[in-house]
Amino acid sequence: MAILVTGAAGFLGYHLCESFLRDGKTVIGLDNFSSGQHCNIARLMKDHPNNFTFLAMDVQDISRWKSGDVATWNLDLICNLACVASPPLYQADPIQTFNTSVLGVINLVKLAQTTRAKLFHTSTSEIYGDPLVKVQSESYWGNVNPTGPRACYDEGKRAAETYLSMARDTLGVDVRIARIFNTYGPYMSANDGRVVTNFINQALDNQPMTVYGHGEQTRSFCYVDDLIRGFRLLIDSDYKYPINLGNPTEFTISELVDKVAALYSAQSGESYIANISLKELPVDDPMQRCPDITLAKTLLGWEPTIDLDTGLKLTFEYFAKLKAGDTE
Repeated sequence: MAILVTGAAGFLGYHLCESFLRDGKTVIGLDNFSSGQHCNIARLMKDHPNNFTFLAMDVQDISRWKSGDVATWNLDLICNLACVASPPLYQADPIQTFNTSVLGVINLVKLAQTTRAKLFHTSTSEIYGDPLVKVQSESYWGNVNPTGPRACYDEGKRAAETYLSMARDTLGVDVRIARIFNTYGPYMSANDGRVVTNFINQALDNQPMTVYGHGEQTRSFCYVDDLIRGFRLLIDSDYKYPINLGNPTEFTISELVDKVAALYSAQSGESYIANISLKELPVDDPMQRCPDITLAKTLLGWEPTIDLDTGLKLTFEYFAKLKAGDTE
């Protein structure tokens, strides 16, 4: 039996493929490289030549596959990680972003029906929008601007959850839905545009760190290994409803600046005081983001084990190697 992973060239897609492949699974990766990295696919093909196959394709085009061809794959699991997740990137082509979430899920539901495969979908904490509650549980409906600049991603993910819920209840599709909070770690794209990669690369380049607003907004940062472990536990569980996966420890953006600056000083041996470049807070940028992971703890026995200092050190070392020309 085989596993299909859409978004396989992306940050999380790569790590999930690698996790399955290390366990001896057969994986078919799919990506259109809208934000994924060719080097991630090359690494998977090099390290797992007998178990990994790659298709350069948009998840919106899956409907073109012939059912007879799909049947030969013997899929027992479909993992949907397709969709650009970085605000600068998803806002650059909002219609494509929305269609990837919505049309992509419609196609994958059809594929799951054809193959009778379990369908695991990565949703997002962005469905909570700019929350009006300090800690967001799965029962919170959110505070989302349906026509703002972030809506293409937020509302696309919300619509995908709606469709999956209908597919579960009316079509009997075996779904799993993970609501992901901020995640970071090695093999993120250097041009990802999110705060951890921005700060680390700006520090390595001796550039001012770009802070939007005054740095008082909060985020909860989960190291990628913890998240992938959560994915695997959710996939193997019987729970068919949305569940939060993220680190419940909250930090301000200003605190993250200080941590990255301290890492640079420790790694380089040079005293480093971060220069800050303040910019206007983007429209609808959330002021707080913190998951309630009670369900994950109770149902999956999952919670993060890697603290921010440890995870940032591993991530900083990865990007420092990239800067030095080490691509492995």
